Amino acid sequence: MYNSIKENITKLKNITSSSADFTVRNLVLSNNTDCAVITIEGMSDKETLAISVINPILETDFKDKKGRELFDYIHNSVLSNSEIIIINTFSEVIKFSMSGFAVFGVDGYDKMLAIGVQGFKFRSVSEPESELVQRGSREGFNEAMRINMTLVRRRMKNPSLVFETFTVGTESKTEIALCYIKGTATDSSVEEVRKRIKDCDIKIVLGAGYLVPYLEDSGKNEIFTGVGITERPDSLCGKLMEGRIGIIVDGTPSVLVIPHLFVENFHSIDDYSNRPYFAAITRILKFTAYLTSIFLPGLYIALVTYHPDYFPEVLIKNIQDSISHTPLPLMLEVLLIDFLYETMREAGLRLPKVLGHAVSIVGALVIGDCAIQGGIIGAPTLLAVAISVICSYVVPDLYPQITVLRLSFVVVGGIMGVWGIVMLSCIVLVYMSSKSTLGVIFISPITPFSKFNMRDVFIRLGWKKLSKHTMNVQNLKGGSVYEE
Repeated sequence: MYNSIKENITKLKNITSSSADFTVRNLVLSNNTDCAVITIEGMSDKETLAISVINPILETDFKDKKGRELFDYIHNSVLSNSEIIIINTFSEVIKFSMSGFAVFGVDGYDKMLAIGVQGFKFRSVSEPESELVQRGSREGFNEAMRINMTLVRRRMKNPSLVFETFTVGTESKTEIALCYIKGTATDSSVEEVRKRIKDCDIKIVLGAGYLVPYLEDSGKNEIFTGVGITERPDSLCGKLMEGRIGIIVDGTPSVLVIPHLFVENFHSIDDYSNRPYFAAITRILKFTAYLTSIFLPGLYIALVTYHPDYFPEVLIKNIQDSISHTPLPLMLEVLLIDFLYETMREAGLRLPKVLGHAVSIVGALVIGDCAIQGGIIGAPTLLAVAISVICSYVVPDLYPQITVLRLSFVVVGGIMGVWGIVMLSCIVLVYMSSKSTLGVIFISPITPFSKFNMRDVFIRLGWKKLSKHTMNVQNLKGGSVYEE
């Protein structure tokens, strides 16, 4: 920057194209030295700015202090803010001012002060909508990164909990925070995540999902992902204790967790609040619903088309009567029903809540009933698809993957029968077994199998046993097992 405050302000106005929200408060000190306070309208707290910055500066007698001496005196003896950073480039002025800081500069010195007076509006802390619990905290992350960091720190009063801030997005300049527990997360994993963040060359980051392809080992858009996402501070704290690394993105209420295991999609906070036997029943129910949602429509098509002798005689007669009165082949009939359902689901999600109920009523009562009565689709086929769709809601985190796999098994089952379903299942299992994130196999600890780690997969042991030996996901690398 220049020594002249006027030249600096002129340069900054050129950089921002004299944007309407770029504000400059010109001041004259007691020794007739020009200075200025630069802010972005709406990002700073005006009351805090006036009380802690402008008033002390105007009320202080600076006598004959000039240049650097004046700058240091204001920095060390006048301003009382807890967060004051010395900056010396125009890019830093833009970065801090657009983050809610007030930037102060004096004539005759080529550095400025970024003063923490943030006061932008944000949504209050409320219960997350996607991870509801019966027992436990009702607090969820919001869009303000610093507030999210505070929510985590409140639950983890541990000096080993570390937050590191980075800026991603060459155009958006989005601030993110890397959080981990030093000594629990391995240094190599933390360094690898740092490297991937620094190598991220994306222009704009408006949500946590923008960073997922850059954090995965392959860097490709695969069906399953090794990067998890959560809206709950207590859930994130539990992951950090297991050696995971969290990534808080400013402007989004979702926090990324890496590495993420497949079995964690079937776990919830309620599992650890309820009794172990009930948690085991719930998890087995979720696994069963997941398999049902993927395989049921495809198996139904394969068995009815190629192996009708597997059905009881009374049931196969009803199915055949239903199919004989419909104009479409069975596979196309299932695809049509699935298409109609996905269309109604999207309509229900995008419409206002008041109209969302009307969509479900029209879809279920009018379209469904009329389609069956008119002979367009069969009741058994509709029932199979409906059961599959309902089961997919049991594991909402895997809904996109379930949808893709369900359609794949429908097509393969309709063309190749049961053998096609078996072959595709083997391909999916091999793919999941070979996928890893930060060296951790995606379906650990099922494979490589670890008896010790299986105590919190399909069933959950009591807290007296779990608390004695805390799982560290980093130890799953290479298939190593725990020693009790």
